[in-house]
Amino acid sequence: MTKPQDLPYTISGREQVAEISGVRVQVLTLESGEIIPWHYHSTVFDIFVCLKGTTIVETRAPRTRQELTPGEHCIVLPMTAHQAFCPKDTDCQFVIVQGVGEHDFNLLVGRVLN
Repeated sequence: MTKPQDLPYTISGREQVAEISGVRVQVLTLESGEIIPWHYHSTVFDIFVCLKGTTIVETRAPRTRQELTPGEHCIVLPMTAHQAFCPKDTDCQFVIVQGVGEHDFNLLVGRVLN
């Protein structure tokens, strides 16, 4: 699994809740202006569950934009390019469940995947 220190971005908060055999659960906190940049995972899916504020999850191919408020969730399938952030001048917090499988983080630079 990709470790947080190996990721090409930084965010305000990252608390690992659990990691077992191909599944990782974290609580992530983003402040205004912070973003998890466009990327995809080869085999794992992401489940985003908003805890605080508004969490915005965008995907490409298909192009979607989901604005999650506390208690709402969305799923991003493997090989789907996506990014996550919160609206300007605010912060957000969400749970991310990643699995099942080997986690990778493939940063996108001008590529669009399904």
